[in-house]
Amino acid sequence: MAKEIQQAPRQKKIRRIKIGLNVLAQIVLVLFIAVMVNSIAFKHYARWDFSRDQKYGLSDKTKRFLDSMKGKMRVTIFFSPNTPITTDVQNLLTEYQYAAKGKIDIERIDPERNLSRAKELFDKYKVVSDESLLVFDYEGRNKTVKASEMAEIDQSGMAFGEGPRVAAFKGEQAITSAMMDLVEGKKNTLGYVLGHKEPALGGASPISILKTFIENENITFQELNLFDVEAIPAELKTILIVGPQYDFSDREMKLLRGFWDKQGRILLLLDPAAKTSKLDGFLNELGVKKNNDRLMAFLRTGIQEVALTRDVRAHFLGGSPITQRLAEVGALFFGGTSSLTLEPDRVRAANVRIEPLIQAEKGYFAETDYNTDDQAKLQADAQRSSNASITIGAAIEKGGSADQRVKVNSSRLVVVSNATFVQDNAVTQDQQALDFISGSVNWLLRREELIGIAPKVPKPLTFTLNEDTLRNLRWIILVLMPLIPAVIGTVVWWQRRV
Repeated sequence: MAKEIQQAPRQKKIRRIKIGLNVLAQIVLVLFIAVMVNSIAFKHYARWDFSRDQKYGLSDKTKRFLDSMKGKMRVTIFFSPNTPITTDVQNLLTEYQYAAKGKIDIERIDPERNLSRAKELFDKYKVVSDESLLVFDYEGRNKTVKASEMAEIDQSGMAFGEGPRVAAFKGEQAITSAMMDLVEGKKNTLGYVLGHKEPALGGASPISILKTFIENENITFQELNLFDVEAIPAELKTILIVGPQYDFSDREMKLLRGFWDKQGRILLLLDPAAKTSKLDGFLNELGVKKNNDRLMAFLRTGIQEVALTRDVRAHFLGGSPITQRLAEVGALFFGGTSSLTLEPDRVRAANVRIEPLIQAEKGYFAETDYNTDDQAKLQADAQRSSNASITIGAAIEKGGSADQRVKVNSSRLVVVSNATFVQDNAVTQDQQALDFISGSVNWLLRREELIGIAPKVPKPLTFTLNEDTLRNLRWIILVLMPLIPAVIGTVVWWQRRV
């Protein structure tokens, strides 16, 4: 009996020890799992921007550029806290640092507080400015970007005692452009052909937005008049021809063909109303025929009313590196547009490959009698061919390799049968045209890694209220909103009273 009494406390003690060890093991296991989860989450995590305007979300083009960057870049922020865009710039650079995966180092300096460090770096980078700015340093080369280049500041309210307001934040465009300049070192030159009544580059140019957009990608324009040169300069690997109104001469066509045969690159935007038979013949030799027609469509405007439109709604095809990231994205091509007939089989023996890039939406038809006013004829033609696929843009490549992974020099050409879709009054509607031209230029320059959707300029959400709306808003704020809790309180009081 005494032995059983002695064994009972011993068993209880052993049981307590087992329970204690079990609890200790559980605690250690939980701590180990917590440490492992945090370690994995610290090294492998994702970020999402759910804001309305994606203010700090980097564009596809910027991410692809950061992926292609080989060396390491140092960014020094010289921003005063009083600068309106200080927080925006710092948050944006944090996104750059995350997307670059360790290839960007950032140092923040307040020039008003850390004077010695600011003076040291100002002397190093030869900076002479009182304005807030960024300094980019890459492999011994440096470049500055001022705050005024990253935002449009509205100071109209300062007369009424209000502070400056950021009208548009353009930080990503300015920062990515500066980084491209440093990484590539030398600017790429794009020859802009003149002499056939093409849009001018200077003054009130109708393509000023396009010019600025392309120049932000470390590309500079150089005017090229084929009447004044014996051959297209060797430094020009790519030339741009936008809407010539007059045909090229025999001498100019000889220079153009010689440029093409020497692995030249051409971006050609045609005006279908212009008579350019020699230029059209050059395209025909490469398997692309510009047809003498105009694209039209009948749009329903009422229950029994239809209207004829010559503005073409088209979409980009995703089979080419140029349009891969614009696949099925729609764009509007204003003015006259003609159809293109592609004949790849006819030129395959000459090692020429043709790829369609842009097709009109269903419902459009190519009308050869485009000057007629006979609505019955136009409607009959529309019904006869409204389901046909109509191409208005194509890419041509001679030589090289069909495998995109193999980079071999080749002649390249992009053609679109509309030249007005890149003008300022058209590209302000949307940015798809600019993204397409940017992709075409980068493909022609063999910079496929920079093809992508470019950053957009986020702007503050604004709205206007007329007198009727203001009156209604006044009634809602002064009467309806105070009345609702009063009614609820009255109902509760009445129920309690009853």
